[in-house]
Amino acid sequence: MTNPEENIKALGVHDGMVIADLGAGTGAYTLPLAEKVGESGRVYAVEVQKDFLTNIKDEATRRGLKNVELLWGNIENLGGTKIKDGACDAVIISNVLFQAEDKSGLLREASRILKVGGKLFLIDWADSFGNLGPTSKMVVTKDSARALCEEEGFVLKNEVPVGEHHYGLLLFKS
Repeated sequence: MTNPEENIKALGVHDGMVIADLGAGTGAYTLPLAEKVGESGRVYAVEVQKDFLTNIKDEATRRGLKNVELLWGNIENLGGTKIKDGACDAVIISNVLFQAEDKSGLLREASRILKVGGKLFLIDWADSFGNLGPTSKMVVTKDSARALCEEEGFVLKNEVPVGEHHYGLLLFKS
């Protein structure tokens, strides 16, 4: 599986950054990011399932993290995250693209909330792996994901090794 602690090193996270975790799920990225951006930074955990937000809130409280902002919203709709235009230095979308019904909508919202030159870190399943991952028809290949991102104005910086069953694309908003 992917290792969020290792993977976020590729983002070059530092104190004071503002980062959105779109489709935050259990907070696997939200929590380590919140520890890295420090008290002057902020991490938005955006999730449509309220139970996940409650779990992230409880864990952030347990760890003493006061820089996590929980947002209930639809990440596939323009404005659905409720985050201001250009507010983020980076956006992470991990294991979400394959599930998104409106993949372009998701990437458009990521672009809207990113500053120009901001980073998008897209991580997703490389294959179905005998249904360890999503069903074969739900898998979004690395090439398809890159093409979708480029259609929304993102430029590939590099590919990041993120685990044997996933691919990682680090892109910039141009």
